[in-house]
Amino acid sequence: MADFTSDFWSIYIAVIALASVVGCGVFLKIQSVRRVDGQAETTGHTWDGDLTERNNPLPAWWIWMFYLTIVFSIVYLALYPGLGSFSGLLGWSSKQEFDDEVKAAQAKYGPLYERYLKMDLAMVAADPQARGMGQRLFLNHCAQCHGSDAGGSRGFPSLRDQDWLYGADPASIKASIAEGRNGIMPALAAAIGTTEDVKDVTHYVLSLSGRTHDEPRAQRGKPKFDTICAACHGADGKGNPQLGAPDLTDKIWLHGGSEVAIIDTITKGRTGVMPAHKELLEDAKVHLLAAYVLGLSGGTGK
Repeated sequence: MADFTSDFWSIYIAVIALASVVGCGVFLKIQSVRRVDGQAETTGHTWDGDLTERNNPLPAWWIWMFYLTIVFSIVYLALYPGLGSFSGLLGWSSKQEFDDEVKAAQAKYGPLYERYLKMDLAMVAADPQARGMGQRLFLNHCAQCHGSDAGGSRGFPSLRDQDWLYGADPASIKASIAEGRNGIMPALAAAIGTTEDVKDVTHYVLSLSGRTHDEPRAQRGKPKFDTICAACHGADGKGNPQLGAPDLTDKIWLHGGSEVAIIDTITKGRTGVMPAHKELLEDAKVHLLAAYVLGLSGGTGK
């Protein structure tokens, strides 16, 4: 049954392709026929009483140009895939071309990747050639979220500073790239209490980083923070890399550090996903990419 289905679609595609080419030729032939009396039939459209539109044939040069494209298409379909399962007289395939290019790239760059894989991450980060390779990997696989300059954006962390949710040591960076991360800040409005209670906790959070805040509200919010929020962010608010809980004592905010943004985070929660790249990239490429990211922050971070 599977073979019959495959053969059917192969024949179907071949017939459609050939019928389209032949149909174009027939259509051109019809349009190029001239009337014996030199007068083409009208289309039935008349303006101003005696101004008629006649169905004149296309210019000869235009018709021959289309005939040449038909000849080209027939030659192309004979040489290259295009008629169902027929692979063409040249036996070319895009998959084979891709596989050949991959093999050539592996033969050329494989030894270089392996050499860097055996080196310490900090040493790789200091190597100019390795940084160039890591940058190209970053632009291909990471810039879509973190930006071409790795500066990040709302909800996507900057990789150029010293603030790291899951730790900035080489092992943590490699784990983030290879295994991915799933960060969850649960919605805590119900646990904290009323909207005023949420606002009190917000002002305590603002106070931790020295931002403008309402001191009485901050004092009222501290007990709630110690009871509910400290479990992840710590009693001092400095976060927990094991959980991916951010440091609340600095001025770096992933989702915005305004009063409105913090209230929204506490009320609705946040979810952050860093996709795993271990299936997409080989170990050596993950190593190079991790070294490049490590170098962006100027070292091991904090």
